[in-house]
Amino acid sequence: MSSKQDDLKETNTEARFEFKKEEKSAFQTEKGLTEETVRVISEDKDEPEWMLERRLRALKQFQEMPMPTDWPGQPDLSEVDVDEIIPYIRPDVDVRAGVDDWTELPDEIKDTFDKLGIPEAEKNALSGVGAQYESEVVYQNMQERWEEKGVIFCNMDEAVQEHEELVREHFMTKCVPPSDNKFAALHGAIWSGGSFVYVPENTTVDMPVQAYFRMNSEGMGQFEHTLIIAEEGSEVHYIEGCSAPKYSAFNLHSGGVEVFVGEDAHVQYSTVQNWSKNTYNLNTKRAIAEKGGRMEWISGSMGSKATMLYPSTILKGRGASDNHITIAFAGEGQNIDTGAKVYHNAPDTKSTVESKSIAKDGGRTNYRGLVHIADGAENSSTAVECDALMFDNESTSDTMPYMEINESKVDVAHEATVGKIGDEDIFYLQSRGLDDDDAKQMIVSGFIEPITEELPIEYAVELNRLVELEMEGSLG
Repeated sequence: MSSKQDDLKETNTEARFEFKKEEKSAFQTEKGLTEETVRVISEDKDEPEWMLERRLRALKQFQEMPMPTDWPGQPDLSEVDVDEIIPYIRPDVDVRAGVDDWTELPDEIKDTFDKLGIPEAEKNALSGVGAQYESEVVYQNMQERWEEKGVIFCNMDEAVQEHEELVREHFMTKCVPPSDNKFAALHGAIWSGGSFVYVPENTTVDMPVQAYFRMNSEGMGQFEHTLIIAEEGSEVHYIEGCSAPKYSAFNLHSGGVEVFVGEDAHVQYSTVQNWSKNTYNLNTKRAIAEKGGRMEWISGSMGSKATMLYPSTILKGRGASDNHITIAFAGEGQNIDTGAKVYHNAPDTKSTVESKSIAKDGGRTNYRGLVHIADGAENSSTAVECDALMFDNESTSDTMPYMEINESKVDVAHEATVGKIGDEDIFYLQSRGLDDDDAKQMIVSGFIEPITEELPIEYAVELNRLVELEMEGSLG
């Protein structure tokens, strides 16, 4: 093992995420959201006219939609005021040139990703990496052997210019239209950065590709867009990491993800999100799976003041399948509202949802899910399992499943459990030599193991580290 790997292994996890750099930018908009702001962003990116038109249509939809306030038990969004955020910050680096060497980045940005361990992970476990700082991707690289097979992994701004036909066909048209919800419309108006992944027919990318999104500036919004197109018979694993340091004012993260899973293709989308407790995390993520396609979502969400995150999949073709695995952690003052949506629109489709949540110090977690089985989607099956673990009597956990079953020849199952760490469990582990904190951490690690075992080892270790920090109350 190299000395750098040793350093990374020994690095304090809190220090790796909680540092922040002096704010520097080449360009940024004023606070608030107006038509002028949208035009300035589009002009700064030198976008084609059709993208500007889509942005302006999304802006109009955003302005016409009310803020969601009537969902039972939803997080309080009264502090979210778009007029108080900076929607676009271009960092002080020549991203337009497409940096593919870490050494070409400014020292303060390079140091940020070094501390997060991204360059080291790229060397050891990834086929490609993209790194976003503020509103722009500052680093993007793909191993040559995959480029030779026609795999495309680039930032979305480059994709708009270099792969215009593919982007124009798929970008917020069939999967996540701006009309889906208010924050999808907001995203459509001021999106910036993100990843574009294209995998040709019958091509298997056997090492994950990863994108990392970092917010450094206070009072900003980050609105990256991820577009993944997996053609027939292809396979790819995309990993997303997100983080932000502590702030005194709120920040907003409202990303968008669209995944197109071709016939008999397989896409796994894994995300470990570790925002600060002043961040509102309000994303829209959706996949469309064709005949025999397989979609997998693996999500770990923690750190933010409030999260509303419900990845959804439309099972469009016969035999398509979907698997959701989610872990949510809520501490004091946090409301983590997560879940899954699955639409069975064809026969012989299958979905499974496994949700794990942990709450302590009065935090709240909630599973909010929807399973829809359309008329004619016979022989479809779905199974939903929600497990909640609480540390104290002040914390709360809710389960709000909603099932619309319009076909009789189907198999539907749902179960939910809520438990508390028992004194007898702690006593037993203490009798084996563990102190109180280590005993609790071991119980929690066992509780989330079904999720961590699905992640590459580097991310499983990191997720466990973050959960340990949340238990100690160290983050945010």
